[in-house]
Amino acid sequence: MFFLLQAAGKQSSPGGMLSMLLPFILMFVVMYFLILRPQKRKEKERKALLARVKKNDRVVTAGGIHGLVTSVREHEVILRIDDAKDIKIKVDRSAIVTVAEVSHDDETEETNVSLQGNKETK
Repeated sequence: MFFLLQAAGKQSSPGGMLSMLLPFILMFVVMYFLILRPQKRKEKERKALLARVKKNDRVVTAGGIHGLVTSVREHEVILRIDDAKDIKIKVDRSAIVTVAEVSHDDETEETNVSLQGNKETK
């Protein structure tokens, strides 16, 4: 019996190995485009979000704590939770999930005003 199976295996076409590997290759390509590539893009967006966190931004942490950023360091952020009682907590920068409201710098407002002034003169 064993010899018959070996004989039948030898008679297969030379493209048999490629036809066996093709489904695995296709599965890898599909997984790359549907899972791995979007995940890398989201990771880049998250790193950019954490890099842009600055003073006076309103943020939400992974624990659901809403606060105002009062100080930003390399790996940690100090949040003011309650204005009336001046309650502050220190959290890791990676604990920030979303930036609810971005603060507006004086420089940004000045450039917006100057751009609007240029549009009116044209």
